[in-house]
Amino acid sequence: MASITKQPTRSLQTVLDPRGQPTAEIQPLSLAPRLDSLDGKTVYLVDIGFGGGWEFLQEAAAWLQRNIASVRTELRHKKGNMFLDDPELFAEIAERGDAVIFGVGG
Repeated sequence: MASITKQPTRSLQTVLDPRGQPTAEIQPLSLAPRLDSLDGKTVYLVDIGFGGGWEFLQEAAAWLQRNIASVRTELRHKKGNMFLDDPELFAEIAERGDAVIFGVGG
């Protein structure tokens, strides 16, 4: 399993590749900046195929629409299995979305 230890900072992080495939060194990335508000934003809710995920994301979309009337939600199923990227969907989200929730259920 590929792993990397982050450069010396205040904390130590280990990144593991969930596919369990040996890969080249992984470069850590920072999280996306937090939005000030979801008003008028488009939030993608992406089901990765884990059991119960779609139902959970439907509930999350309904909650957002009830509580933040100006938010637009886009429910999507990610193609392929949960460990593989979906470049077409990710490009759509990058172009049209302001935020994304990748969901699992259970």
